[in-house]
Amino acid sequence: MDFRHEWKHEINYSDLLAVRQRLRAVADTDPYAVNGKYEIRSLYFDNVSDKALREKLEGLSRREKFRIRSYNNDISYIRLEKKLKRDGLGRKSKASLTAGETQALIDGKYDWMRESREPLIVELYSKMMSQGLRPKTIVEYTREPFVFGPGNVRVTLDYGLRTGILCTDFLNPDCVTVPAGRPVVIMEVKWDAFLPDIIRDAVQIPGRRTAAFSKYAVCRIYG
Repeated sequence: MDFRHEWKHEINYSDLLAVRQRLRAVADTDPYAVNGKYEIRSLYFDNVSDKALREKLEGLSRREKFRIRSYNNDISYIRLEKKLKRDGLGRKSKASLTAGETQALIDGKYDWMRESREPLIVELYSKMMSQGLRPKTIVEYTREPFVFGPGNVRVTLDYGLRTGILCTDFLNPDCVTVPAGRPVVIMEVKWDAFLPDIIRDAVQIPGRRTAAFSKYAVCRIYG
């Protein structure tokens, strides 16, 4: 996958209502959404020096982070993802994980990873061994996703951000999470070569500018 353009906007609930209404008129809801939304749970990796966290907070133009992600508590669909940032552009690589593989990773059983046929799993194993990456904390939120064919556009509205503090029990639906910081809505706009004017207009909010925002960084406020 090529690098994609990405905007992030921190907005309020009134903005969300307005943007949602405009997007419903011009874009499609992600077909995998349930009633227009889905619940996301991610488990982020970092090391004892907080490499991923520091790179984000320091605003490095070239950085990466690994996470495991599921949707709507469906453990039959689990993905390992690596996000790359290069000079303001982003790219995401994915690999499938079974529930058993995910639990083994959480339990500190890594040997199976080096034998995997998935290059991304082998890469994570290599960096766990060389950089000391380990599961760090759970991040949860609700997402309303919209898609638009021309430009391969994806607009998401994320809210209800919660942190597992130091919890890494990713497959446990009873893992305790708590609200992370003040309530906030994050609008993300991603596209390939061009952003159609109809979407550009739909996401415009007076007084709002693009800004860096990391759900992982916010969810590390407790440790």
